[in-house]
Amino acid sequence: MKFIIKLFPEITIKSQSVRLRFIKILTGNIRNVLKNYDETLAVVRHWDHIEVRAKDENQRPAIRDALTRIPGIHHILEVEDVPFTSLHDIFEKTLPLWREALEGKTFCVRVKRRGKHEFTSIEVERYVGGGLNQHIETARVKLTDPDVTVNLEIENDRLLLVKGRYEGIGGFPIGTQEDVLSLISGGFDSGVSSYMLMRRGCRVHYCFFNLGGAAHEIGVRQVAHYLWNRFGSSHRVRFVAINFEPVVGEILEKVDDGQMGVVLKRMMVRAASKVAERYGVQALVTGEALGQVSSQTLTNLRLIDNVSDTLILRPLISHDKEHIIDLAREIGTEDFARTMPEYCGVISKSPTVKAVKAKIEAEEEHFDFSILDKVVEEASNIDIRDIAQQTEAAVVEVETVTGFGANDAILDIRSIDEQEDKPLKVEGVEVVSLPFYKLSTKFGDLDQSKTWLLWCERGVMSRL
Repeated sequence: MKFIIKLFPEITIKSQSVRLRFIKILTGNIRNVLKNYDETLAVVRHWDHIEVRAKDENQRPAIRDALTRIPGIHHILEVEDVPFTSLHDIFEKTLPLWREALEGKTFCVRVKRRGKHEFTSIEVERYVGGGLNQHIETARVKLTDPDVTVNLEIENDRLLLVKGRYEGIGGFPIGTQEDVLSLISGGFDSGVSSYMLMRRGCRVHYCFFNLGGAAHEIGVRQVAHYLWNRFGSSHRVRFVAINFEPVVGEILEKVDDGQMGVVLKRMMVRAASKVAERYGVQALVTGEALGQVSSQTLTNLRLIDNVSDTLILRPLISHDKEHIIDLAREIGTEDFARTMPEYCGVISKSPTVKAVKAKIEAEEEHFDFSILDKVVEEASNIDIRDIAQQTEAAVVEVETVTGFGANDAILDIRSIDEQEDKPLKVEGVEVVSLPFYKLSTKFGDLDQSKTWLLWCERGVMSRL
């Protein structure tokens, strides 16, 4: 079997040296992705296309599918490569391949030719098209908007019969641009923004801020691994997880309610910048869109950016939510995002949409920055290739109950504000208040002879 890889058009307009570098990198990426499919597989680069040849016919669908997901490829032609001796020979080799597909359809013939021949491309189109029209009674030539386009490529004395055309994802080959670190939460936005930077030629590493539980991290690991495996497996990348629970606890204890959102984002950027510097990464990537939430106004985004010299890329800045969800559906992350646990432990009752720098900095003076330094220092760094096995081992089913036993007591783990707004009362059952962020340090002070049932309004935080 043989595939002809056509380059993304932006690659073809580069200078000769840059174009050659991009083609060389793309060729290497294709080899890295396909090496496990067929040991005899060969990848050969040319000035305007790349050839992929393989012998194992059983792997044809898998190889074809993998090629459509490699950044830098505009489209793939699945071809049958045969020799020819004359113009009539070209027609005779084309007829049996296309007869069934053209029955009852309108069609046209399009030819691309390389090398020296006694005929022109238009002459081939006319001769082959006329022959097909004569030999297939129900077919009819239509040069504008036909039902079927018969694509032929002629290269010297070889005829490439195009059996199928498949669209790639375009973009630049991964590795042609510098590395970036994506702040991934597992939601719609961060998954799509990560994909967009991979498609633009960046090797995307992942940084996850764990705000208090294993279930969320497991879900985010799965999203990161899916994105890497589907679109970026030509390169090794890191998954960095930072336990941000101590930082969240410090913010909840010491920062004014209205400023919490901006301060939390500033802490995340500070931490991610340290990680990026550690691994020589040039930029951070976030899924922020202008005006989507209170921390994503221009004023607040500027204040968030000010805490670091590291470049922050926001590929979704002008996209609306509906479009982002459509993109997530297209790349396959929608289902992950819809079922991702939502952390609700740091939600301000009245978040500011226009934070004042002096006030934010005054609030941060109360913050113990040694906590931030400590969590960054203790961050875990995982090779993304190992995530699948580690995540599978970490998944633990959480027991839920629908009734109460004699020794049961309820632990309301919502924030203090939520508890004051909607106090929880259950007849015949003791209810104790303990905010989520204090669980790790204060749970031991409770009566350990009781069976404590964790409760929150959405059932997500209690599972974590």
